[in-house]
Amino acid sequence: MQLRTLGNSDLRITPLGVGAWAMGGGGWAFGWGPQDDQDSVNAVHAALDAGWNWIDTAAVYGLGHAEEVVGRAVKGRSSKPYIFTKCARVWDENRQIGKRLKADSVKRECEASLRRLDVETIDLFQIHWPEPDEDIEEGWSALAELKKEGKVRWIGVSNFSKSQLERVVPIAPITSLQPPYSIVSPEIEAEVLPYCGANNIGTLVYSPMKSGLLSGSMTRERIAAMPQDDFRQRTPNFQEPLLTRNLALVELLRDIGARYGRTPGEVAIAWALRLPEVTAAIVGLRSPAQLNGVMGAATFRLSESEIGEITSFMTA
Repeated sequence: MQLRTLGNSDLRITPLGVGAWAMGGGGWAFGWGPQDDQDSVNAVHAALDAGWNWIDTAAVYGLGHAEEVVGRAVKGRSSKPYIFTKCARVWDENRQIGKRLKADSVKRECEASLRRLDVETIDLFQIHWPEPDEDIEEGWSALAELKKEGKVRWIGVSNFSKSQLERVVPIAPITSLQPPYSIVSPEIEAEVLPYCGANNIGTLVYSPMKSGLLSGSMTRERIAAMPQDDFRQRTPNFQEPLLTRNLALVELLRDIGARYGRTPGEVAIAWALRLPEVTAAIVGLRSPAQLNGVMGAATFRLSESEIGEITSFMTA
């Protein structure tokens, strides 16, 4: 599988990496409903066996639980994948999530992530959200110090705007940005992707299938039956008036994929990978079976006419 260098780092990563958001399970504000930990571990193992070489998680996923699951999944593996995680979200005894970018909090979060992941060094440590905005310089300075101390190898950010990237880059080089990017959420094309391309900032795009909506397996009935603690049913793209358009888009992706024996999800991910500024895509997995519907995107390429079909649909 082709490897790509992530920004200014020495990390050579596969085009697809394991996303661990849903592995945090339910019972927290942005959960995806109940999740079996063994299914999560098996999904990680299947992806690594297929050649994927990195996992992206965050402390807040499951309020620490996803990091523990990832730690369990990679323990004892002869070939260790790169592990990426994030800070800037903390929680209290009532499971209420707060926003923190003060230096002391960032350093405590790093130590806690190292413990949960059971690793000595985090390969890529990222600011999860630029909130509070007034503290992003302090938080980024703390990440730079952690890199100097050897607690983390490389540092990046997530969900930052172009102006926020410009504010922190004089403090320390940015290895990567992790932005949302999909056919239905292409906003970063205007300013963010060109800035990253011009400044050697790698991009790890998340939700290329819009939280499973473009996977080909989502239906109105499945959305209606989602558990109460699955945050997706409360988001605009899973509700009308956007839902009807999005499900029609899936049928277009299904038609394009059928020409090559690819799934709608693989077409959606290939669309997100089509630009040279995009280094790789984070693909959430909840079971080994899901791998078969996404792994082909690593090598699948859309033609210009097929990209045009998708553009015409979205602009009609």
